[in-house]
Amino acid sequence: MNPDFPNSWRFLLGRARHALSQDEQRIIEDMLEPVERVSHDRVILQDGDLVDRSTFLIEGFMARTIKRDGRRHIVSLHVPGDFVDLHAFALKRLDHTVVAIGPTKVAYVTHCHLEELLARHPHLGRMLWFSTLLDAAIHREWILTMEHLPIEGRLAHLMAELWYRLSLVRLGDEDGFNLPLTQVEIADACGTTPIHLNRVVRSLREAGIMELSRGRVTIFDRAKLERTGKFDPSYLYGEGALKLGQELSR
Repeated sequence: MNPDFPNSWRFLLGRARHALSQDEQRIIEDMLEPVERVSHDRVILQDGDLVDRSTFLIEGFMARTIKRDGRRHIVSLHVPGDFVDLHAFALKRLDHTVVAIGPTKVAYVTHCHLEELLARHPHLGRMLWFSTLLDAAIHREWILTMEHLPIEGRLAHLMAELWYRLSLVRLGDEDGFNLPLTQVEIADACGTTPIHLNRVVRSLREAGIMELSRGRVTIFDRAKLERTGKFDPSYLYGEGALKLGQELSR
């Protein structure tokens, strides 16, 4: 943790935080208020509600969900350092619900504050826009994954992506990461049923690729995991072909 920026130090970490000046980092830290701890399954934002603030995830996990035909679908997952619903600043009403997964710590920033910030600090506004476009890149990859991969590949891709994203913000370990999602919630994210997912988890474990157990994802063979999920991390703008140097700096 950076003691100067205890709530916001993970924002764009591993991607483009270097493009933020110290003054801009201080502005982000100071605008995150109030800070709140919330419990598992707490609805932060209900679809269709009029929104006047956006949510920054400090600790834990959050999901965007959509209900169709009585079933919940998880359409994105968020890790610490993410602005979960910054796009609500422009849209005002969202077509999805935002919910906490496990205990989380969040901060809020009002849209009035954001409007003032964008007017006074255009470069910082561009960086906030960049963070929202990262969400769009992840959404595109999820669409491809859901369309082209079998369930084994979808699960492997999701786990590889989460491991990579968590590693960017210093929460991924050498052999895996902590994950509070239940198998029901993981099934919701992979577009399958819990029964089918359980079979797939067992298959990947027996293949010596990964294991899910008691809130922990253990990776036995990272190369196999990424091959199974056809995972290329470039779209996450960390390491890889799309890695940024000084392109976003002032």
